[in-house]
Amino acid sequence: MPQHIFIINLENKGYSSTWSGNSAAPYLSGTLRKKGVLLKNYYGIAHDSLANYLAQISGQRPNDSTEHDCHTYTEFNATGTDAEGTLQGDGCVYPADAQTLAGQLTAQGKTWRGYMEDMPSPCEHPVLGELDNHIKATPDDGYSTHHNPFVYFRSITSSPDCATNVVNFSGFKDDLKSVATTPNLAYITPNLCHDGHDDTCADGSHGGLEAADKWLKQQVPAILSSPAYKQDGMLVITFDEADGDSTGPSEGAPGSPAGGAAGGKVGALVLSPFSTAGTSSDQAYNHYSLLATIEDLFHLPRLGLAGDPGVKTFGHDAFRNES
Repeated sequence: MPQHIFIINLENKGYSSTWSGNSAAPYLSGTLRKKGVLLKNYYGIAHDSLANYLAQISGQRPNDSTEHDCHTYTEFNATGTDAEGTLQGDGCVYPADAQTLAGQLTAQGKTWRGYMEDMPSPCEHPVLGELDNHIKATPDDGYSTHHNPFVYFRSITSSPDCATNVVNFSGFKDDLKSVATTPNLAYITPNLCHDGHDDTCADGSHGGLEAADKWLKQQVPAILSSPAYKQDGMLVITFDEADGDSTGPSEGAPGSPAGGAAGGKVGALVLSPFSTAGTSSDQAYNHYSLLATIEDLFHLPRLGLAGDPGVKTFGHDAFRNES
């Protein structure tokens, strides 16, 4: 089963616009779709962006600050924990005892790395209590702090691992050259143009799905041809949330994944040597399902809402053989 996992998050596109026959992303919805498994009922868990990214690596619930993308980099004020062990309260930067997938992997002797396109320096993040100056793109810098979930956890930012593992995307191509240099988890965030977030990019070029698709066409072949992917890889391409205020079924309703679908239906594509190309699944999933799937693959305890008994993980619908 997969032991080298690549995640690419794109931005703010609903299922129908991405995966329809007239999609502006023909490489993703056509070429790559034929190579992978399309999870047709995969949902974001919140609007806006940040809460979705945090869910993928920690299982934490949205709070008022993270749902508004933490334009001020505030400390999380915890008021307790809920039944799933997620923190109650409000704020952006989680305390040192808040666990993450990154910390779990490190403790098990596995490797991880966050590759952030255009990030000015390793582990780039605002000063605690100050405004985030990486919200909008400039012609020279399309890095967005709130698309980088690793820097919202003190357990990461206070560790030397942050400067080593939360790095500019430019180093990714060299890391792909061998199995030994490819991390077990490669978490990839394109810049605000290449992830489809900006309809018009900061340099004046056309953005949206068209720009995201062009970037994928340039970058994904190197992943699929890499030694680690060929040996035991899995690439998941998804979106943080759907566009506008679209939502999925209410939590607990038929067809709603455990943990919710408030971010709307976005779909996800799973590519792996262990998957059957050109297939699809109707099972309801969300970002907590992705976290739970990764944790199960590495035999890790499930964090936060990934540990909800109702959370479904990618199974025979995504992998030919789960043994």
